[in-house]
Amino acid sequence: MLTHPTLEKLKTLQLRGMSAALEDQLRTPEIESLTFEERLGLLIDREETTRADRRVKTRLTHAKLRESASLEDIDHHARRNLDKSLLLDLASCTWIAKHHNLVITGATGVGKTYIACALAQQACRHGYKALYTRLPRLLHDLEITKGDGRYRQQLAALQRHDLLLIDDWGTMPLTDGNRRDLLEILDDRYQNRSTLITSQLPKDTWHDYLADPTLADAILDRFIHNAHTLDLRGDSMRKTKNRLTSTTTKNEA
Repeated sequence: MLTHPTLEKLKTLQLRGMSAALEDQLRTPEIESLTFEERLGLLIDREETTRADRRVKTRLTHAKLRESASLEDIDHHARRNLDKSLLLDLASCTWIAKHHNLVITGATGVGKTYIACALAQQACRHGYKALYTRLPRLLHDLEITKGDGRYRQQLAALQRHDLLLIDDWGTMPLTDGNRRDLLEILDDRYQNRSTLITSQLPKDTWHDYLADPTLADAILDRFIHNAHTLDLRGDSMRKTKNRLTSTTTKNEA
């Protein structure tokens, strides 16, 4: 008779994991063979798991990742110069704990964004706060904040993320204001947070891309020297998938 009120109280207290676990126990006659302490332990374990899953879901929502990617789904058979040992090391998220950076370079379609999002998802699962953004949008949004007085506030918000993923580096010409914004962002994060940049441009061309020698030196000094590098090569993964789809369609026909 006390079961229903107990379930309601657990839900009122937002102990949803314990509530669901208790309902499962009530539907399982074999549970009677366990002691009170054992059953209580199962309820607590379920609550802990539920809360952990909810926190991961919240971090992933706030990360705004462009792709729903995971390390388990990365295609290791594709010939694109993927350093598996480095990827395995990055999966541990030790580089984020040490506030190191990461560069992923390669031509369009080789999977830079997917791998970057997979690593960001991994970071969220390890308890880190991540944020995805494209360089053009990031710089555009910062320009807007300069006009409405939120510039410093926005820089502070960016600095709070353990991992900042900047996609599409090098796809737009930079103004002097853009370069100074990048310096502010990377200076705030230097040795305090990790930054992941994806780019079609080889790393050794970034100085020329940044154009201004003085600002380029300052920007790269705060990013490159402790950055790991994944230099992807090979055919576009999109073209490969299209060829496979076409072949499958012909075979089915």
